[in-house]
Amino acid sequence: MAEISGTKPLYLQLVEILEAKIRETMEANEKLLSERELTHVYGVSRITVRLALQELEKRGMVYKVHGKGTFVSEVSSPAVDLSTAYSFTDQMRRVGRVPKTKILSFQRIQATDYLAQRLQVALGEPIFELERLRLADGIPMMLERTYVPALIFDSLSEKKLQSRPLYEIFAEDFGQIIRLAEEEFYASIALENEARLLGIQNGDAVLHLIRKTYNDKNRIIEYTFSIARADQFRYKISHTRGE
Repeated sequence: MAEISGTKPLYLQLVEILEAKIRETMEANEKLLSERELTHVYGVSRITVRLALQELEKRGMVYKVHGKGTFVSEVSSPAVDLSTAYSFTDQMRRVGRVPKTKILSFQRIQATDYLAQRLQVALGEPIFELERLRLADGIPMMLERTYVPALIFDSLSEKKLQSRPLYEIFAEDFGQIIRLAEEEFYASIALENEARLLGIQNGDAVLHLIRKTYNDKNRIIEYTFSIARADQFRYKISHTRGE
């Protein structure tokens, strides 16, 4: 085909064509043509098509469903910039999606040794544990378990959490100014309960995210462990070189 020509490897040329098509004319979860059909349409070999699809999958543009084919991934939409955004609600709004949160549980507990170390509180000190399912455009995106010190957020309640985003409550109800949010993430696979809540298959790829949030007095006011669908998230981090 005329579009496939030049010195660049054929599969990379096909990647560029398919990526442009995905971004400009296709919807999330829409099925791509089969390998055989792509071979015919673009006049290239089956191995070229296969390499191109593998590259698109690595870039997070598509995902494969065994026995069904290749589909456009949700992450073909703009990436989330972790260097400037730490609120799920803000992140989703920033990329043009409608966020929603379901509270799965909310309880007051005593800090275990593990949680006491993460929140830098005393062992046994009261903390709030909040488990939420985060959705965008009605699609489950992330399962979050959040811990905050009860001594700072003494009147925090499930009713408040159902009405407003957590960080909005931090600022408006408790006067907590967020100075910094540290976030790290790593790849893993979904366990049975996690997969059920996220609407994916047991053993599917997920991202584990760990966040510590500091106030303007450099105290940790939040520790969150999240499990995000790998087929729904793509992250971007901007690095600025110092003097």
